Amino acid sequence: MSILGGNPKDEPLHYGEIFSIWTYSAGVKGMVSAYQAFHSHAGDKDLKNILSDLVDQAKKQIKEVDALLTENGIAPAPALPERPPVALEDIPVGARFTDPEIAAAISLDMSAGLVGCSQIMGMSIREDVGALFLKYHTAKTSDGLKILEMNKEKGWLIPPPLQIKRPDHN
Repeated sequence: MSILGGNPKDEPLHYGEIFSIWTYSAGVKGMVSAYQAFHSHAGDKDLKNILSDLVDQAKKQIKEVDALLTENGIAPAPALPERPPVALEDIPVGARFTDPEIAAAISLDMSAGLVGCSQIMGMSIREDVGALFLKYHTAKTSDGLKILEMNKEKGWLIPPPLQIKRPDHN
């Protein structure tokens, strides 16, 4: 049997997988820190709930990808310290992120995360790695939809130019 046969977990990771998984770990750790800060800045209840869900989900992903790296002899990216909660009123108005700014930032993160997960899935030769990032991709798709719906409902979405009048093809 070849080195790339049998149980995928017994197969070696290639360098692209290692770099991508390690980078994903570092990025998600940064997102936890940013989302914890955003949570303190957010005033809208729905936005705060989404941020809490994103932090919880990211922490689960960190455990999984760091375990994958460790099992393969790779030291995971260092963790950032937990941010203490801060009351919104204690943040000076000029230093505060607004709810629409936070919603736009997490929308961008979801979009970039979809691309990142797709790239990792596409380069993976280990089925378990591809399946893990498919799971993350699916979660980000669902989260992105929730964020989009919230942005529309709250009036925070700034759409690109819309095609109001469509060409007549008669």
